[in-house]
Amino acid sequence: METVVNAVMLRAVDYNENDKILTLLTAENGKITAGIKGVKKAAAKLKFAAQPFCFAEYVLAKRGDKYTVINATECESFYDLRTDIEKFYAASAAVEAADALTYEGDEFREIFYALVDTLSKISNGNEKEHLISFLLYVLRKSGYGINAENCVECGASLTDKDKLRFDMNAGSFTCFECGNGAGASQVTYNVIRKAEGKTYDESFITSDGEKRALRLIREYVSFKLNTAFKSLSEYIRLI
Repeated sequence: METVVNAVMLRAVDYNENDKILTLLTAENGKITAGIKGVKKAAAKLKFAAQPFCFAEYVLAKRGDKYTVINATECESFYDLRTDIEKFYAASAAVEAADALTYEGDEFREIFYALVDTLSKISNGNEKEHLISFLLYVLRKSGYGINAENCVECGASLTDKDKLRFDMNAGSFTCFECGNGAGASQVTYNVIRKAEGKTYDESFITSDGEKRALRLIREYVSFKLNTAFKSLSEYIRLI
């Protein structure tokens, strides 16, 4: 039986001498693992389908519970992402997050479209801003949303506080006096509020603030999923 899906290639692992195992995030069937034969050969027709960030229409053959890619038509390669090291790692962090926060057997259509849109925006714009927005979005859609509203302990507004805390367990900001999480700044708090479409203080929106927000998100994802966020760590090191 053949199945046609629109997919972004999330991850490729070598298998046998010339084959790979792909992890695809599809619009139609959620996350799928599929083998693809011969793509490590220099002249392989489907070599592009196993490249980072490939967005394509994949034709899959299904045998039992296993899929094999038998054809593909590229929709967008996002080639520019592979010519700029900072954009490459920003896009890799978006793909790694999509992989970590989705699973096989369920539909993730909204995350799929958000990922395609984010890869396009990172190609053409401020990668830090678009990466932060995507990471917060996919966390929220996966049930791990970050709460950047009032203090979750006492309900007080945090906009006029000099120092804040961030509670990793709750994924929420608190007054410094109320919480027991790691210290956080108004810079980080306002960058996250901006990315979430909330009111924010423009004076706190800086490149350093975006870097701090990415560090907080990295630590939060690592804490919640017990996994290293390698691409994001490398991106933070570069910027």
